[in-house]
Amino acid sequence: MSHAHESNTGKIWKVFGILSFVTVVEVILGIVRPDSLYFTHFLGLSILNWIFYILTVFKAYFIVWSFMHMEGETSWLKNAVVIPLIFLVLYLLFILLTEGDYIYGVFKDSTIKWNF
Repeated sequence: MSHAHESNTGKIWKVFGILSFVTVVEVILGIVRPDSLYFTHFLGLSILNWIFYILTVFKAYFIVWSFMHMEGETSWLKNAVVIPLIFLVLYLLFILLTEGDYIYGVFKDSTIKWNF
């Protein structure tokens, strides 16, 4: 019993194209930095930062989905991998937003100077 070998060249180029497109969008937004996105704030961060976070999480999920072959797994295994990852990312974002704002407040309102 031999297994038929399928060429995944088309899939690899599709994944490469999607990840390249998202990366190019991130780089263009980072270079251009539109004022409408940069100076508009939502939940303590600019809309531009939220876009970067969302695109980065999308790329990470897409890499796991494609290169760890999650599309062919059962739903309970997908959930066992993805659900803890979602909670971890949300927790890290919470820590980032909370502690970043705290450190900014300490330096803004005290005699300690910005020396970095």
